[in-house]
Amino acid sequence: MNWEEMALVGHVARPHGLRGQVVVNPETDFPQDRFRPGAELFIYREGRLSSVTVTTVRFHRDRPIIGLQGLSDVTEASELAGSELRVPRESLASLPDGTFYWHDLVGCAVETIGGGAVGVVSRVEGTMRGSRLVVTVQDREVLVPLAGEICHTIDIGERRIVIDPPEGLLELNDAVRHRHDLSGDGRTSRRVGDRRSRD
Repeated sequence: MNWEEMALVGHVARPHGLRGQVVVNPETDFPQDRFRPGAELFIYREGRLSSVTVTTVRFHRDRPIIGLQGLSDVTEASELAGSELRVPRESLASLPDGTFYWHDLVGCAVETIGGGAVGVVSRVEGTMRGSRLVVTVQDREVLVPLAGEICHTIDIGERRIVIDPPEGLLELNDAVRHRHDLSGDGRTSRRVGDRRSRD
């Protein structure tokens, strides 16, 4: 399995308690499934890909607190702090029409309905209730709401998104983002996540 092609489902935030449990910041829309007892997750540490199995789980403020097989004390749990938890893409559930995994949108070329090139999707921000594409245009970024009236066509197979932006949208949010030197959520890598968006 290729680590770079796996889907991100969470980050280990910190140890919890004295028995080897860890708090996870989820990066998935399916936390109850991804962190259920018996679920297999993958970690990449010290140049090696290894699997870990969830033994226990409970949720506190929407964050899973999980036990992992082989983790028995706070020292071992502390060593995992900051680690990414991933799963194979093949394990991802099929989505209904009009819904997309974030990682499927990253890397898509964006163009206007008139055929003009806009840029390439570098990441997706938001939630199922409201997502936006972060499109890299040369050395800047523009934000495009992932809404049906704006994103006219999304062709994952062709890695292409055709948009019909309202007048001034691209120029306006590009200028605002550039002026304030915003960087979204601060994550600029193209990690693939088990999150989904609706157009």
